[in-house]
Amino acid sequence: MPEHFDKPAINTPALGDSIGTALTPNATRVMLLGAGELGKEIAGAFQNLGLEVHAVERYHGAPAHQVAQFAHVADINDEEAVWALAQEIRPDVVVPEVEMVSVPALNRLEESGFCTVVPTARACADTWNRASIRQIAESIGLPGTAYKFATSAEELGEAAAQLGFPCIVKSDAATSGRGHVVVHGPEEIAECWANVHRVSTDKRHVVVERFVDFDHEVTLLAVRSVDPATGCLATWFSEPIGHRHEGGDLAESWQPLAISEQALENARSVAARISNELGGRGVYCVELFVSGDDVYFSAVSPRPSDAAMLTLRTQRFSEFDLHARAILGYPIDVTLTSPGAAVVLHAERDMKEVVVSGVREALSFPETDVRVFGKPGAYAGRRLGLVVATADTADLARENASLAARAITLSDGGPRKWRT
Repeated sequence: MPEHFDKPAINTPALGDSIGTALTPNATRVMLLGAGELGKEIAGAFQNLGLEVHAVERYHGAPAHQVAQFAHVADINDEEAVWALAQEIRPDVVVPEVEMVSVPALNRLEESGFCTVVPTARACADTWNRASIRQIAESIGLPGTAYKFATSAEELGEAAAQLGFPCIVKSDAATSGRGHVVVHGPEEIAECWANVHRVSTDKRHVVVERFVDFDHEVTLLAVRSVDPATGCLATWFSEPIGHRHEGGDLAESWQPLAISEQALENARSVAARISNELGGRGVYCVELFVSGDDVYFSAVSPRPSDAAMLTLRTQRFSEFDLHARAILGYPIDVTLTSPGAAVVLHAERDMKEVVVSGVREALSFPETDVRVFGKPGAYAGRRLGLVVATADTADLARENASLAARAITLSDGGPRKWRT
């Protein structure tokens, strides 16, 4: 059963009551700001419900450009560029897919009244920077770890020494698992600064968190939509998703994660409180640390995340389907249909053209699927694909996903001819 909130379902009123036909003057239009692998799946989820999707990215040929009805190239962090494109498209709803979207543009669009910003402009502004979301979490009494901000390698070393080793260092913005590094001693400070600093949004701040001797790092989907039984906003929760980082980036995830009933109750409470505070409709991906029955708030993204991409196979409706449904105010179903796991495929070096090999062998493992994101070129560490496996248990799914991922190679090269 969902958790209810004692207020009417405002923001995007009646958006999903009637959907126009795509590619016609009466189309219901989505302006997707960011067109990566998440945007590719979001676009498909909206198209399945009959909406017309306009995907916007700073470069040609982004993953969502390959599936959306319309592809646009623009700097989504440029207020005037976003505003001008919105005037051209006249979207009914604006959906940010990444963190680095112009907040002034979102505020301007929301204030204009001709479209809805998802979940709200305020939620996007408050969650893109760890300083602001930390302040909000503290203001509503969420349990969290001690932390400090650093603007140089020297300050990072001082903050780490004060908080104690080991500690966790993160980029200043929530970046779907990128830039998470555990520092074990002073000798690792310089390398850590270089690795995390490169994904910092303002190139100055990083966050240093006191290390919690946690059992699990967890993502919980909090899905905010309209409960058809009451007409009020309500929140539904997915089964918990465990995930692991390696080299500062997301490496694998699995669902369900086995935690105690008390820990699960605490996790849902934290997820409900932060998503209710931020408001709007859609999927919130809430990141938590779990230690025994205790739960600590880490971060939240007002959109689907890479850590939950495995829901494409583990749930009746994926995080992307749920995001589209919730935005439209439709009924929500977070049923887990099978335990599963996913392994992220990363580029090991810079590549102008990416060739994927070994898919045939990877698909020979039971209940295994391969997703190739289709990004034009790569830099070292870039996420290029995903291997997802389902099984009777999450542990078996993790084993099969890992074995299948090892069968795949990503290399640099020109076009390949089809051979039987």
